Amino acid sequence: MDAWTLVVIALAGALASPLGGGASLMRRPTTLALSIAVGFAGGALLGAFAFEMLPKAAQHASLPVAVGGFAAGLLMVYALDLFVHRGASAGEKASQRDRVLRLRRRQRSRGDEVTVLAGGTSAEELIEGLTIGVSAATDATAGLVVGLAIVIDNFSEALSIGDLVLEKGGERPARRILFWTGLIGAALFTSAMAGWLLLRDLPPHMLGLLLATGAGAMFYLVVTELVPEAESHQYQQSAAIAMAAGLLTIFSLSRWSAG
Repeated sequence: MDAWTLVVIALAGALASPLGGGASLMRRPTTLALSIAVGFAGGALLGAFAFEMLPKAAQHASLPVAVGGFAAGLLMVYALDLFVHRGASAGEKASQRDRVLRLRRRQRSRGDEVTVLAGGTSAEELIEGLTIGVSAATDATAGLVVGLAIVIDNFSEALSIGDLVLEKGGERPARRILFWTGLIGAALFTSAMAGWLLLRDLPPHMLGLLLATGAGAMFYLVVTELVPEAESHQYQQSAAIAMAAGLLTIFSLSRWSAG
């Protein structure tokens, strides 16, 4: 992939975030729209991992390296998650929930709910941006497919952030939404270009390792953030249907590009 194509892909991903935030300000998304948008994004990212990132990682490195890189990426974001939540989290029906809530009362998460979500997303964009750069350096098709999935993801996440800010209220919600979504977009573009410029000359097996690591990190985000968010707003299992549509879209694009 040439540099100008990468710039266009990275810029599209970066602009998708403030555009999603602006869309939430123009008209607050309904719960059904959120379930469809976030579910579709989750399916698209799952398709990018399954059909492009991991196969390309194994091809350029080896199966053990791809598996190890995926596990390393997942563990890195898991560690970030624990840091943000001060080492404790539990689902609503977990038997450990009461203990975690008692801990929360003594020691809050590092910021309010909006800050945790948007700040965490900004940090995650660094990973996603690097993944775009590494994907493009590894294979042009992989860069295109991964970039498209991240564009969809960023727009959907920005809708969720906008909805959460509007739900919480407070002063200057528009300014807060545009600040966070703009920061997310800038983080993605900067890291995508850095990944391309600094990592493209690495040996193929190193690029394969980095690609698998990015897949593991992004997989963690999908199953812990996008899937629960989409399902919590679902109507008539709209989230599951949208997720299947997103996955099939990326599968079809991947096969068409390869053919």
